[in-house]
Amino acid sequence: MPATVGRRLDRLAPVHRGTRGIDRRTVVRTGIVAAVAYAAWLAIGAFGRPYNFFDMKIYHGAVVWWASGHELYDFIAPSTTLGFTYPPFAGLVMLPMSWLPVDAAGWLNALASIAALAVVLAALLRPIVDRLGWPLWFTVSIATPMAVAIEPSRETLGYGQVNLLLFALIMADMVGLRWRAKRGTHHDIADSALARFVYSGTWAGVGIGLATAVKLTPALFVAYLMITRQWRAALTAIGTTIAVTLGTFALVGEESRTYFSAVLWQTERVGAADMTANQSLAGLLARLYDSIETPGLLWLAFSVLVLALGLSRAASARADGDELTAFTLVGLTANVISPISWSHHLVFVIPAIIVLADAAVRRREASRGLLPRVNGTPSATGVPPLRPPIWYPTLTGLRHGVGALTLYLLFLISPIWPYEHQLPEVSHYQDGLFGALMENSLAIALIVLVAALPWRPGAEPAFYHDRLVRTAQLTARR
Repeated sequence: MPATVGRRLDRLAPVHRGTRGIDRRTVVRTGIVAAVAYAAWLAIGAFGRPYNFFDMKIYHGAVVWWASGHELYDFIAPSTTLGFTYPPFAGLVMLPMSWLPVDAAGWLNALASIAALAVVLAALLRPIVDRLGWPLWFTVSIATPMAVAIEPSRETLGYGQVNLLLFALIMADMVGLRWRAKRGTHHDIADSALARFVYSGTWAGVGIGLATAVKLTPALFVAYLMITRQWRAALTAIGTTIAVTLGTFALVGEESRTYFSAVLWQTERVGAADMTANQSLAGLLARLYDSIETPGLLWLAFSVLVLALGLSRAASARADGDELTAFTLVGLTANVISPISWSHHLVFVIPAIIVLADAAVRRREASRGLLPRVNGTPSATGVPPLRPPIWYPTLTGLRHGVGALTLYLLFLISPIWPYEHQLPEVSHYQDGLFGALMENSLAIALIVLVAALPWRPGAEPAFYHDRLVRTAQLTARR
């Protein structure tokens, strides 16, 4: 008996702790996180470009110019032809950075963007790691430097852009919709009115509204909310955008009139359509035609097709209980159909990689169970379910896993820059068909994702559960 008790106590003892009580697994995981962060730093140096907060210098110079009494949209950055191109609300948000040196503003933006990215990743990965039993801090600590290393993130940080912050605003609304679908789940643990309001998700739509007021392309998410009949969130987003825009008119009416009457329509302020960094459909077509301008009718026809495809697939993903894939498809569609989508705009490839990786894991997990099954229960046919052949679980999910890895490596290496060309000096076909393919590779990947990104039925359990309950209730009433 004593020996048995001793063995049980040994199993209960912290056998993984050293003499100072340090969990060895924590030490190992911390070392892995440090190694991944260092590898990400090396990858940025190897595949990234020289960064010096170029865009931040334009924004900073513009708000300093504005704060000194000049017109915001009259500013032209020294040694360039570039000025401030965002709506005046963005100028108001950026105005406080006129008090800081430009480098300090750039680093502050970088730190805030990385923090926002980490919070978004925690929200997106939480359902996955809970299902798999992984530590959230460890998963997010690995995912964050990996996400920072790829083209959209490193360009955003290096140029001093705001894309990761806007991404966080949009994904916050997705989390709000997720919480609202779990009606009452968090109310029991919320001990204040503010916490109950936050967990209620009734504010969903505010993030999209603010992002649209800063940059117009997030307005496509409003269309998605309306198509999927999420009327409260859609009206909240529209109301937020209108309120912010009208408030900006009241504060800086002259700049608002200038922007909406003139600056908004001056597409040449942001650069030529054929520039390599423009990985939208318009940029792809301009380069294929070896022209600085996009063939308008062709672009319009293909854009309408991609828009219909992207929104319809997003609606189907949501109907099957996968709001994350739905939001990802809308973001990718906006990148494709926008006249200008610089490579730092393409942040929605981050959740696309997560969706592909999780789809691979889900399919592999499902293949290890007994087949066939219906809604998670053995078939009611009376025939004992058969286990799949030994090779079946190994291959299940392989194409999704390969897709996730390929997508990550494509945006890590970013093969567009070794084949960068600029008309009229150099043709986009200077390096032959392979060079043209590489220069357009990110745009091609976006189009493929809009057409083929899989969704995961029931990946948002609360929404999917509510949908099944409502369906059962309607069936019972009949």
